[in-house]
Formats: sequence, C-alpha cells, structure tokens
Amino acid sequence: MLRRTANARPCPRRVASRARFLSWGTKVRGPAVPPGRARSAPTCSRRRVVLAFLAACAAAPLPLARTAPLAAQEGTGVGPPLGSAAPDAQVEDLDGEPVSLSALIGDRAALLEFWASWCENCEALAPQMAEIHERFSDRLAVVAVAVAVGQSRRRVRRHVDAHAPAFPFVYDAGGDAVRAFGALSTSVVVLLDADGTVAFTGVGPDQDLLGAVETLLGGS
Repeated sequence: MLRRTANARPCPRRVASRARFLSWGTKVRGPAVPPGRARSAPTCSRRRVVLAFLAACAAAPLPLARTAPLAAQEGTGVGPPLGSAAPDAQVEDLDGEPVSLSALIGDRAALLEFWASWCENCEALAPQMAEIHERFSDRLAVVAVAVAVGQSRRRVRRHVDAHAPAFPFVYDAGGDAVRAFGALSTSVVVLLDADGTVAFTGVGPDQDLLGAVETLLGGS
C-alpha cells in the first residue's frame, strides 16, 4: 500500500476537489455571519422545535375518533332535501345478494339509518330504532344501511348475530346508497312517508326519531 510521506505534495486535482466540497458545504450552511455576531446553533434548536411539534400532534385528539357528537339536524342540509322524492339505491343483503332499498320498503313509510358497528352515535340511537320497529312495523319499514367504511360484511353479520335486531340490516358495498342519499356521516337518518317523500333528516345521537315517526304516522 502506498503511503504519503511528510514532504509529499498533495495532488492538485484532489486539492481542487476538496476546495469545491468545502465551498459547497459553506453554501448549504448559509451565508457567513457578520463579524462580531455569534452564530446560533440551528441544528439543536430546530430539532427541539420538531420534537415539540411531533409531541403535540401525538397528544392531539383524532378528529374521526374523538370529535364531540353531532346534534340532530332536522332538514338542515343533512341527506336529501325535505319534500323531495327519495332516491332508490342498490345494496346487498348480508349474504351478498343484491337488493334495492325500494324492494325492502315496499309501499310503507320508511326509516333509514346509515350505520356502522364502530359508530357510538348509532349505538345511542339503537333503543329508539328498536322501539319504532316494534310499534310501527306494520306501517313503517326500519332499515339499517351498513356503510362499507371500516367494516366488512362479515363484521356486520357478526354484530347482527350477536344482537339479533328485529329489523333488517343491509350492506352498502358499492356506496350507492351513501351517494344517493348524501349521507356523509354515520348516524344519518332519513324518514320517508308512504309516497316516498322525505319527511325528516337528521344526524347524531340526540335525534327525536320516535317523535318524528309519531308525527308522521299520527301516534300509536
């Protein structure tokens, strides 16, 4: 192996390359500090700022998981407009067979809820949904439309098997029902009269679904 002796002169090409490297490093670090002014330590301070920002982000609540529940919004832009004709949509039963919402509803009034197993608002509405079905099933169809977000058809079936609701659950695999009804959130509820006209829309856990149905159908 060749060794450089104490009196050996460096290669001019290597000296020029080293000079360019040092010049490039100076440009990356920024302009020179004027005489008499101490250079700050940007690396450490920036690192502390970045670490503080990441810690704050980690501590911040996740918008989808921890937002405050939405209050009921009756006829204020949630779902289709009040008084409009309800759209139809293709969904699937829990065996994967296609079915239309109009076929499930027939010539009755209908209460549709856009539902998810992970939706706390939907869980809060469950007692009203069950009572409405029990009291008005001869005149009103109650249908839970399970959205295809964060849950599979199998997961929906497991929920239905565990809780045995009396009204049907369907799976909106292609999102047709969500798009047709403009349901941009779970716990959106749409009430239709027997002519298929939108009579009530709402979202959130505080909806008075029972009162809306009683108003539409005239009490018990």
